[in-house]
Amino acid sequence: MSPTPAPELRKFGIRELLRLIVIGSVLTFFQFVAIGRWIRAPRRGWPLHASEAVVDAFFVLGPTFVKVGQLMGSSPGLFPKVLADTCLRCLDEVPPFPGSQARAVIEADLGRGIDELFSSFDDVPLSSASVAQVHLCVRRDNGREVVMKVQRRGIYHRMKIDLRIAYLIARGLEKFIPFFATANASAIIVDLHAATFAELDSAVEAKRQDSFRAAIGAFDDNAHVTAPEVFLDYCGGRVICMERMHGSPLDRYEPGEQSELIVRRAAKVWMEALVLHGLFHGDVHAGNVWVLDDGRVAFLDFGVMGEVDEQWRALLLDLFHATVIDGDFTRLAGTVKRLGIVAPQMGSDAEVGAILQSVFAPMLSATLAHFSLADFIRALVSMGKQYKTSSPEELILVAKQLGYFERYAIELAPDWALGTDPFVFKNVFPAEIAALAEARGVELPE
Repeated sequence: MSPTPAPELRKFGIRELLRLIVIGSVLTFFQFVAIGRWIRAPRRGWPLHASEAVVDAFFVLGPTFVKVGQLMGSSPGLFPKVLADTCLRCLDEVPPFPGSQARAVIEADLGRGIDELFSSFDDVPLSSASVAQVHLCVRRDNGREVVMKVQRRGIYHRMKIDLRIAYLIARGLEKFIPFFATANASAIIVDLHAATFAELDSAVEAKRQDSFRAAIGAFDDNAHVTAPEVFLDYCGGRVICMERMHGSPLDRYEPGEQSELIVRRAAKVWMEALVLHGLFHGDVHAGNVWVLDDGRVAFLDFGVMGEVDEQWRALLLDLFHATVIDGDFTRLAGTVKRLGIVAPQMGSDAEVGAILQSVFAPMLSATLAHFSLADFIRALVSMGKQYKTSSPEELILVAKQLGYFERYAIELAPDWALGTDPFVFKNVFPAEIAALAEARGVELPE
């Protein structure tokens, strides 16, 4: 099922101009508030006061800016640490909307009253995010406890205008600040725009969640990882009904004997989705990856999904084959030539492979505690520029997810390296991994 086409991004009219004035006014107001706080408490430092003011402004400006804050908070290598740490509030402190609005959206989408659908419905949401919030309820037909994910009212038009403004700002920053040009800021907004309006089609999200859950079970060694079951007969254009999960976000899990294994299991399923199934979870911040009460890992919230076609999956397979199996980047060189990233006249496969190895091997063999999302993106973009071709934008979302795993690894698995862990690729390269484990005398986890 394909999402509804997204509205035009490269458009700017009177509504966008008026909204831009509001955005500038709110951001300016909160910086004046920060000045007042700094005068009263100078020891906390201006960067912290300014960062807190930015986040306060994001909450006032609404869902689009909360999503920007989530990106900043989950990408510490790409933004100043004090700002990234303060933006973590955007993952946990999103203000909810009234339960009466949620009831109205559900009734409009499903064509039945709340009392007809549910024997109980909690107006206080279990959680609230930038796009939607989740309400606990009990189905009247079978007595099963479920949750309803309900979109915010009017979010489509607000995010349409805000993303047009964000794109305009990104283009301006690229012209005057080299960092934003290197990071390909406008391309990130283009990707965010496409992902956002796919996320706003709940019927598509429900289907994708159902597909991702089924793909986890494609291999019998993924029993420790799951995703909520979706009940498609209770889903609509703005609502999703699913199994209730009991647990807590991954970043609240206390480090211990099982913490590294939990991160590795999550990364394994995510990687299999990326390189084998083509449809992967595109927003694995801690609020969307939980450790359940029974010890399993659960992926939640499938509003943002990445799709990689067969050609790009072939590139990723060759890349990880080199970093995990044999260290030979010659095979990858042939793939990047076929994709047009590198022109054939740039050298033999062996010569190009040596260049690729110098770019990627140090990053992917290091522990993720030292992985830098900013460096990874710069390497991808500069490789495209070096060979006079467009940046491989399909991989930017992949790099962003590696940045999320970076934050988990710092606390839960500081000695772990995703790019060279045989366990993560057990089902990707089954014969090679089995031989590698035997040669090293290593027993892979269950």
